Amino acid sequence: MIPGSPMQRVPAAAHNAASSIHVAHSLANALDALSEWGSAGAVFAGGTWIMRSPIRHEPLREHYVAIGRIAELGAVRIGTDVVEIGPVVTHAALAAALADLPEFNVLAAAAGRSANPAIRAMATIGGNLATPGFAAADCVPALLCLDAEIEVAGREGRERMKLEHFLQIRSTLAPGRLVTQIVVPRSERKTAHARLPLRKAGDYPVAIVSFSVSVDAAGRVQAARIAVGSVEPVARRWERLEAALIGRQLDAEGAARTATELAEEFVGRDGVDAPAWYRVSVLPSLVRRAAAAALGA
Repeated sequence: MIPGSPMQRVPAAAHNAASSIHVAHSLANALDALSEWGSAGAVFAGGTWIMRSPIRHEPLREHYVAIGRIAELGAVRIGTDVVEIGPVVTHAALAAALADLPEFNVLAAAAGRSANPAIRAMATIGGNLATPGFAAADCVPALLCLDAEIEVAGREGRERMKLEHFLQIRSTLAPGRLVTQIVVPRSERKTAHARLPLRKAGDYPVAIVSFSVSVDAAGRVQAARIAVGSVEPVARRWERLEAALIGRQLDAEGAARTATELAEEFVGRDGVDAPAWYRVSVLPSLVRRAAAAALGA
């Protein structure tokens, strides 16, 4: 047991032994606890995914480390060149912090429209990123299209990596490591987030398109980053569509037509909410919506 650690009980599934939770008072204390418990421990922040483990028939971990009281992990710092986001910042708080920054419309929309108000008040940005089983996380494609970097810390030190790389390795990270910061560069760009839930309230989206472009004075695309979420098990950029838009006038209908031609590269995932083919089929319409929103149409 971590010296001086306050221990509490969290609800557990009937098939799982009661779990304990250590409320960390500093980042070092949290890393010590995670390192000591190894694979038997996990991070607890908003808890919106963990608390539904019994519904998914997944066992709880034996120990959890609560990081919500660590001040440095709960801040949004807006600088001249970058925005730094702590992992325990909630979706609601993130949407509010970015509301007056048009270049971050995509991330503000992703955070501000996800799930429902009760979940947005609890769910954290770090939880969205660090949960491999959550394919429909809104903030992941939004951060991909913003070229975000992720800082991961352990007892041995800190490491920063591109979000794309983090998504590839997150399920293999050694026990005792923790996402400590999301760093997003600032630039002049037009951004938008388009999602398709089957019902309006509280649904996870069956498909997501996050869109970021820089255009010249004539409206031609100079740079593009487009990310797709919820269609496949892991969100990823749509690099062929990005390349196809470079040098062209940004036009919502034209972007949708190009998306139709390129959509076959996606292999959709089947789920109780939607079949694989449907997720892929709606991508062109989401590209149209995202491009129109980015243009302010």
